[in-house]
Amino acid sequence: QVQLVESGGGLVQPGGSLRLSCTVSGIIFKFNIMGWYRQAPGKERELVASISSTNDTDHADFVKGRFTISRDNAKNMIYLQMNSLEPEDTAVYYCHLYQSYRSTWGQGTQVTVSS
Repeated sequence: QVQLVESGGGLVQPGGSLRLSCTVSGIIFKFNIMGWYRQAPGKERELVASISSTNDTDHADFVKGRFTISRDNAKNMIYLQMNSLEPEDTAVYYCHLYQSYRSTWGQGTQVTVSS
């Protein structure tokens, strides 16, 4: 069974930075796609960024130039470097794994951008 555990969330001022981490445990297949989603209060969950097992990345337009997704396959971890944070980035951020036609979610980590 695969488990995902996020860390690194917190309170940050506008313009600040945070780095989210997601630790993956369990069976990981060679081909997979991992990503970060977020859900703000009263809004639907949305894709922030994704990265394939071959390191192809995709970032949502609203974070391009500010957020960067990366992964370390040797450590079974993915990261989301978030710079120039805005109050609109406030949300619960979820780590996601898609492999073998199955989705696995982490429990989420809260990111709050406020002065």
